[in-house]
Amino acid sequence: MKKIKKVLLCGLGAVGTVYADKLQKFDAENFRVLVDENRLERYSENPIYFNDTKLDVKYITPDDANFKADLIIIATKITGLAQAIDEINNFVQDDTIIIPLLNGVTSEEIIAQTYGWDKVLYAYFIGHSSVRTGNYIKHDGINTFVFGADKLPDERVERVKEYFDKAEINYKVPDDIRHSLWCKFMLNVASNPTTALLRMTFGEMLENKHFMQLAINIMKEVQAVANAEGVRNTHTMIDETVAHLHTMVPDGKTSMLQDVEAGRHTEIDMFTGTMLELGTKHNIPTPYCKFLNEMFEIIHENQDIKASKLLEIK
Repeated sequence: MKKIKKVLLCGLGAVGTVYADKLQKFDAENFRVLVDENRLERYSENPIYFNDTKLDVKYITPDDANFKADLIIIATKITGLAQAIDEINNFVQDDTIIIPLLNGVTSEEIIAQTYGWDKVLYAYFIGHSSVRTGNYIKHDGINTFVFGADKLPDERVERVKEYFDKAEINYKVPDDIRHSLWCKFMLNVASNPTTALLRMTFGEMLENKHFMQLAINIMKEVQAVANAEGVRNTHTMIDETVAHLHTMVPDGKTSMLQDVEAGRHTEIDMFTGTMLELGTKHNIPTPYCKFLNEMFEIIHENQDIKASKLLEIK
């Protein structure tokens, strides 16, 4: 079994920085962060700080042909996935493993359309949310890298496990990775748009019975779509998701709420947008997701109007 040595990371957001910090400390010589020329200039002038320490990593640009990766971790937002797929091309070899850490349930299939399922593993991040203020990111260290393949055992999974053990990265390999992935998706669809609209923390969400009933109604839509998509044991998903919500830090905020507060566009398309597409595909009504999607169309348009007015003033 070939050992993983060289690792490439795409994306230095709330999740990417957690693993950039860990991998840099483990083996800086064989770790690179992929950036385009604009980001390279930006990070050089305004470095990222993770838990008050400068994130001192080695950057690499897409045109560099001298680094071949054994493992590529994609931790961009969904809006950056297409660019990441294009930019990792120089670093992919025959036995490269590609793991996306995006929210949602579609990124693996999108990557496999270009590089093949023989290179792609299912994965997601679970843990406490990072808090980002400009280039300063804070995280309390509660994190787990969940990954796997449709069928176990799988040599690629074993290679990643061996590497993560050495790098001291917390991980979990579920017996049914698709079920686990859809549970995470259910949590995101039910909590991210709703807390962002209502400006509520996890604690406020859990203490409010009307909010929780709304969240469960949204979960039921996800459950129905998951069942139609062939996910196994969907009858347990809602209880699992509610139980996981109770493990979140009470004053923590969802990533979507942080995006709205910062005036950034959100990942609503990956959450409710995906639900609307799959609901249509399977002829399953998704009225709660439709309403949330429409609300964020209003929010995004308002953000664009404000940004346009600021440019006019300047």
